[in-house]
Amino acid sequence: MEPNDTIPAVPAEPAAPAGPAEPAAPAEPAVSAVPAEPVEPSAPSVRVRPRGRTTLLIAAAALLGIAGGTAVGYGVQAERPPTPLPALSQAELAYPAKSLPADKVPAPLPASQDRQVRTDGDLRKLIMKRPAGWSDDKDTDWLNDGWVSVDTYARDFEHEDSQLEYLLESDVRRVAGAAWKKGAHREANVRLVQFRSGAIAEAASYADGQRSYMPSKERGAGNEGDPVKGSGSGRYYVYAVDREPGYMPFYRARAVMHRGDIMIEINVFDTAPISKKDIRTLAERQLELL
Repeated sequence: MEPNDTIPAVPAEPAAPAGPAEPAAPAEPAVSAVPAEPVEPSAPSVRVRPRGRTTLLIAAAALLGIAGGTAVGYGVQAERPPTPLPALSQAELAYPAKSLPADKVPAPLPASQDRQVRTDGDLRKLIMKRPAGWSDDKDTDWLNDGWVSVDTYARDFEHEDSQLEYLLESDVRRVAGAAWKKGAHREANVRLVQFRSGAIAEAASYADGQRSYMPSKERGAGNEGDPVKGSGSGRYYVYAVDREPGYMPFYRARAVMHRGDIMIEINVFDTAPISKKDIRTLAERQLELL
């Protein structure tokens, strides 16, 4: 009987003879007399095929296929005849295959044309001679018999620690320099920074990096500079005057070039104006020597 069905009246049965008392059955809940909505017959249940079994069957088939393919591959390889490995030393790859006759062997470059012969010697000898009217500046503390240590050279830069790291990572070889003075306040210095030869032209890259910030007014000369004749990408710059209350005016000029594995830097300082001709002449003379 459904919970919402009405219960029809049932006639009372005659009382049974007295006997042993039995526990009373629990009373059923009261049922409403409101007629129930017709109940539609439930849809027949559909049996769903378990998915896990199909997955296991597919995985087992794939595993058998891989195992079978591997076994067939090993079988085919085992039936092939052994192939000898090539010799580790192959004389036929030597170059040149035949030596040239003595009368056809090219003569070595003379020292005047072999740049490496010149730059492998005493780098200090590649610094131009002191110009006329100038004298050696013996008050500098960054020169030691014409040599400049790499860490001392890096101290001239604003971020000396990162500059030193860059030079070492770029495989810097050595730095040579010279310092001169003229009159009461004019000073000049030349520095040759040489890198070890390799696949990357570090001297050219370093020179490009130095020229890259020169147009900036805060860090450089504030202008594009002028090309040094015969230097390729070399340029010279004349800075704007730096005036500060309580101090004499400060003038500066700079040239940055490179030749082979050597980066060339020339600086001129004075309390009087420096002409373009002054810095250009020094740059051209130094470039001719290299």
